[in-house]
Amino acid sequence: MQIIVVLLGAILGLTYGANTDGFIFSQMICLFAGLTLILPSLFNVKLQDITLLWPHRVVVMKSLALNYILLPLFAVAIALLSNDFGVGAGVFLLAVLSGGGMVMHWIKKSGADASLGFLLLFMNLTLVTLSLLMLHAYGMFSASYFDVVYDDQTSVSNFARAVIILLIVVPFVVSRVVLLSKPLVKWITNYRSYISSLSIFIILFYLFGLQNSQQLFDLYDFEPELIGVSVIAVVVFYVLNVTASFLVFDLNSPQERAAFWHSVTRYITLALVISTFTTNTFGISMLLPIMMAYLVQIPISILVEKKLEKI
Repeated sequence: MQIIVVLLGAILGLTYGANTDGFIFSQMICLFAGLTLILPSLFNVKLQDITLLWPHRVVVMKSLALNYILLPLFAVAIALLSNDFGVGAGVFLLAVLSGGGMVMHWIKKSGADASLGFLLLFMNLTLVTLSLLMLHAYGMFSASYFDVVYDDQTSVSNFARAVIILLIVVPFVVSRVVLLSKPLVKWITNYRSYISSLSIFIILFYLFGLQNSQQLFDLYDFEPELIGVSVIAVVVFYVLNVTASFLVFDLNSPQERAAFWHSVTRYITLALVISTFTTNTFGISMLLPIMMAYLVQIPISILVEKKLEKI
């Protein structure tokens, strides 16, 4: 179902942009994503619960090492082999954004520790700034290899502050207010899947309807081979990711199983939001791996979940 929502949003967005002047990017799309995709996940997060991370510190450290050291290294290797600055940036952005809107679904469905899963989700959201700084570092240090000039037109490193406010601070504050109304919390919880699907459709329609996104048509005309390169790059990344996750985590432990899902699933929608305003810096080809990730991550997650049922 989600794949249909993704394809429909992307196709209709591109069609709208091609037949109009297209949308102009606004950071408010980050706020919309925060209130519709992230806020519902924060209902179960309490600041005092952060202390619970200490008893499971070994699991947390393994999760951090995998998500912010090993996976980025995989992404850098794939980027260098792709021989395209933008494709590499797209894969790298996927590598440094853990979790996502579906992660709690897979955690609960596989019998993992939902409490630790929520804490890891909140922790990784607070590390979005680190993810953006790592993307900035990727641009600075890899540009010479690809023989391009890294012109940080959108100030990726400075945008981190806005992302933290719009995706974490505001949704968390609003979640505290919403918690005062139990009927509203119950309604949002009951219809969360529908809210999420509608939100993803609106976000994708908007992002693919942006003026910048129309450059994808030019990319298809002049460099169609990058589509195939992106498909291979994303498939290789997920194969390496899933393989490493199976090796690192003890899946007989509910806590480690929760951390496992925070590595296997990447925050694709957030990656798409961030990539949209950085295409002037990294190139429009940056969007390709992230678009492909929607078509790869969901089937892989289904296969992994079925495998976990046998453990």
